[in-house]
Amino acid sequence: MRLQITIGDQHFQATLDDSAATRDLAAQLPLTLEMSDHGAVEKTGPLPTPLSLDGQPAGADPDVGDVGYYAPGNNLVLYYGDQSYYDGIVVLGRMHDDAAERIASMDGAITVLLRP
Repeated sequence: MRLQITIGDQHFQATLDDSAATRDLAAQLPLTLEMSDHGAVEKTGPLPTPLSLDGQPAGADPDVGDVGYYAPGNNLVLYYGDQSYYDGIVVLGRMHDDAAERIASMDGAITVLLRP
């Protein structure tokens, strides 16, 4: 599944894996999230409803450019830096091209529009 990500006048694309979690995310789209920096490696923002964890491992070690879900906080996550393994992380898919670098250059809070 393709995910369109818009931040201000910048547009990004991601490809999401096929999982119960991504199907739950797709059911919430379109969606506008307020996201903030966390740990200088990711932008995080709360989702309206939790995503299914069916079939997911206990945690993950996301790569730069991954789209993820942090289950304990019910947050969607855009990884632009190196995050190590952490329980509760679910990798949902991957952003295309230079999206991670461009998001890394955005200081502070951002408003993100997500569409299929």
